[in-house]
Amino acid sequence: MYQQSMQSMSLVPGTQQKSVTPGQSGAGGTLPQGQQPAQQGVVGQPAPAQQQAAIAPRQQFMCPRRPNHGVEGRAILLRANHFQIRMPRGDLHHYDVSIQPDKCPRRVNREIIDTMVKAYSTKIFNNAKPVFDGRKNLYSRDPLPIGRDKVELEVTLPGEGKDRVFKVTIKWVAKVSLFALEQALEGRIQTIPFETIQALDVVMRHLPSMTYTPVGRSFFSAPEGYYHPLGGGREVWFGFHQSVRPSMWKMMLNIDVSATAFYKSQSVIEFLCEVLDFRDINEQRRPLTDSQRVKFTKEIKGLKVEITHCGSMRRKYRVCNVTRRPAQTQTFPLQLESGQTVECTVAKYFKDRHKLNLQYPYLPCLQVGQEQKHTYLPLEVRIILFVSLYIDKAQCNSCHT
Repeated sequence: MYQQSMQSMSLVPGTQQKSVTPGQSGAGGTLPQGQQPAQQGVVGQPAPAQQQAAIAPRQQFMCPRRPNHGVEGRAILLRANHFQIRMPRGDLHHYDVSIQPDKCPRRVNREIIDTMVKAYSTKIFNNAKPVFDGRKNLYSRDPLPIGRDKVELEVTLPGEGKDRVFKVTIKWVAKVSLFALEQALEGRIQTIPFETIQALDVVMRHLPSMTYTPVGRSFFSAPEGYYHPLGGGREVWFGFHQSVRPSMWKMMLNIDVSATAFYKSQSVIEFLCEVLDFRDINEQRRPLTDSQRVKFTKEIKGLKVEITHCGSMRRKYRVCNVTRRPAQTQTFPLQLESGQTVECTVAKYFKDRHKLNLQYPYLPCLQVGQEQKHTYLPLEVRIILFVSLYIDKAQCNSCHT
């Protein structure tokens, strides 16, 4: 029965597989040896490529029907990680979303759309709660009052120092039929509406994406009640994987356990000690060697840090490098109030500007932001390493995050 089901799934509806040997035509008639069968179109001329593509049978997925119910053996209870999804009747309304500037990660895009829905809750969304995939697709249970016109909205997110303004464009795309999917699952139609499955997947992923940390098709949360360090400033986070799957008679939600490595949220000095295997920073009373600096740079480059030494103003930066020289000799161009530019060491700047005498002036500095801006931070300043996903750079040289 399994082989018959697989064979019926691989065939195109309305066609049969036949083998044609030399000297035979596809319809069963014979042709002279060496003569080719005539092609469709004008007699004596080959059919255009566009016509051949048009008459080619469309490859469609045909869900195999269940042949029968088993009656042999005894019934047992089976615990599975698949859960039935109860679908309402009706349609979903699909909208295309465009956000400008358009280089934001999915986390920021979700924050933009969530802020927009709350700001225009009455005027645009009629108190509805649409779902968003983090890129371009938004689904609503009821049609929005904008009709099929393109609408542009302005959304403001609070930022460090100044607010960020985004332009969001929404346009109706199509209706997504839940009834068509129900018919396909019941075997009334043979074509599976994959656009409906995609919409259901977005619906089921929307709330976890807003609550947990999404990584691929999995969701993770910070450790609570457990601690599994991996060394090198990393730890294990547990979460769950989920995906929406059609079965032979109903939609199912597949859930499984996931685990991955994250960099811990800690001070940069603590991170340095873990990476270089120092029990305490006081063990290091001299500048880092080249090999130590290179090892530390490989681990921290590209990670986000947050500074806390400026009072209530907290700013986040991405580390772009680690300086070769320590803070007591590392210089940068400092512009004075008079307009004159002088060379100033990082240690002297933090002493004059922030009244901080560095305890470890022989340690290097983090270079953050854009390299041409010469923004340096001593390691001992209150810098918190931002929680971020760990990717093995030795095995994932082609990965981009």
